[in-house]
Order: sequence, then C-alpha cells, then structure tokens
Amino acid sequence: MSDSEDAHAPSEIGEANAPPVEEAPYKIIFEANLCFGAGKCAEKSTNWEMSIDSGLGTPKTYFFGEDDLEHNLAAAEACPAKKDVGIIHVVDRRTDEEIAPNPHGDGTLSVDW
Repeated sequence: MSDSEDAHAPSEIGEANAPPVEEAPYKIIFEANLCFGAGKCAEKSTNWEMSIDSGLGTPKTYFFGEDDLEHNLAAAEACPAKKDVGIIHVVDRRTDEEIAPNPHGDGTLSVDW
C-alpha cells in the first residue's frame, strides 16, 4: 500500500463528539504514544499540561477557536518529538488541512500511523 493509500483525512479522526465547526474550527490530532515528555507544549500553550502521573503532555481540549489558535500553533511547532517534526498536529476543520507543524508544506496530515 502506498503512502497516499495509507493516509487518513483529518476529518475522519475524532469527530464523533466534536462541537460544530463554526464554534471550534480547529482541532488537535495528538500522537500521544510518541510523546516523551519534553514539556515544550506546556511552555508554549495554556491548552497543554504535563501529567504528574505519566510525565507526558496532555491537551485540555482537542477542539478550539481563533482565540486559542496562536498558542496551540506554538505548541505544535515547539514539539521536539518525531525528529523535530512534532506529534501535535493542528488541523483546520474547514479545509481539512494541517496548519502546524505542516512539514510537507502542503497541508497533508503528517501523522505516523
């Protein structure tokens, strides 16, 4: 199977209990299994906290609006996991494109499945 056949559309992930797109046009797709607890996300964003039990990052919410975009983008871009490509993916639900970290530069989801 090729990479394009393996690819999942961001709209296929975590939408079952999502608020309406109009209320929360952005979402986080988090590769939690790859987090190693660097804490950069929590330094950059009030949406991210470090778990005392696991020592790993955890988002307080996965869906958010314009007011919370800047600091969630900063968290995604600061994450050093996955060879500095990050494991926090911020997706625009209106366009179904990854806006951070967007290592491919084309909005395709950069999650390792």
